[in-house]
Amino acid sequence: MKAILIDDEKPALQHLERLLAKDGRLEISGKYTSARLGLQHLQQERADIVFLDIGMPEMNGLEAAEHIAVLDRSIRVVYITAYSEYAIEAFELNAIDYLLKPVTSQRLGKTLERLESYEKQSVRETEPAAEARALSILGFKRLEFLDTGEPGRKLQWRTSKAQQVFALLLHNHGQWMLKDTIVDLVWPDFGPEKAVTNLHTTVYHIRKLLKNWGMDVLVEFSQERYRLTYKNVSYDVEEFVRGWRGTPVETDQEWASREKVLSLYRGDYLAENHYDWAEPKRKELQTAYLQMALRSAEYELGSARPREALARLISLQEIDPYSEDICRLALRSYADLGDFIGFRKHYEKYKALLYSELGVHPGSLIDSWVQRVL
Repeated sequence: MKAILIDDEKPALQHLERLLAKDGRLEISGKYTSARLGLQHLQQERADIVFLDIGMPEMNGLEAAEHIAVLDRSIRVVYITAYSEYAIEAFELNAIDYLLKPVTSQRLGKTLERLESYEKQSVRETEPAAEARALSILGFKRLEFLDTGEPGRKLQWRTSKAQQVFALLLHNHGQWMLKDTIVDLVWPDFGPEKAVTNLHTTVYHIRKLLKNWGMDVLVEFSQERYRLTYKNVSYDVEEFVRGWRGTPVETDQEWASREKVLSLYRGDYLAENHYDWAEPKRKELQTAYLQMALRSAEYELGSARPREALARLISLQEIDPYSEDICRLALRSYADLGDFIGFRKHYEKYKALLYSELGVHPGSLIDSWVQRVL
């Protein structure tokens, strides 16, 4: 296996080179005191392993690892650090191992054994899976993953910030987002350097989670930007948008088809996460859902199913209690059922809500219609 060494401290670089040469298991194809020079090497010549110092000026090891992943995701990284506080974090990230300075031959030997073990494991993982699994991402109500192979499997985020960064990238899936834009949204109170370090760490945690779930989802990095792409994974929000229809329902078959789309809407978009940046899309999707559901209620009333329509409209009114359209159709459902006591109570409750919450009265058209019915 070929390795390159990157460390801005020449004595540490030479020391590591001597230890690796003495061990003999790796071929050293380059050593550099600058991350940028190391990246230039990898652009022209492949390496299997990079020994990478975390604390370097100009470009630190975490940032350099992002660029390495862009060049070749199969390259393994071993972080080197003089500070133990970074060592545990590095080990939890997308690295094979970490080495504390000064590096000893015994500790380096363990790292090389781990590298050999990892190569054998990688070969086994390339074998085809025994059976297919369906993996899904859910964005309505709360952000969740579903695995049909393990229905009870729970999604556990490393941190709330990891969840937010993933949600933000998913929100903009397929689009490149500037690193600075992400940190401004997720870490607005942090200094630039600390915020960017947190972003790199968070992205590693996200990638690790996605790998553990076996999801074909990529968090890509290029030119100081990130984006999320996926395939072989269903996403309920995308399916809802693709299946949405705002026109009147014409047939029972069309009504049944739309029910499948409407059932995807388990609640408002990322409602339990309370992200300010998600609010415009939350409102947009809620409006789309209400319009489509109202069309189905109209069809149910037109096909003599007022009880079904009323049940739907009551649930819609919980989402938008001030909607005159929802109230009007609900009242029509009561009338079609011959329940005029329910009709009166529903309208009086609606009138009281409008006045107490908004200080207004129902429109004259609906009010005069109600009076005629009663």
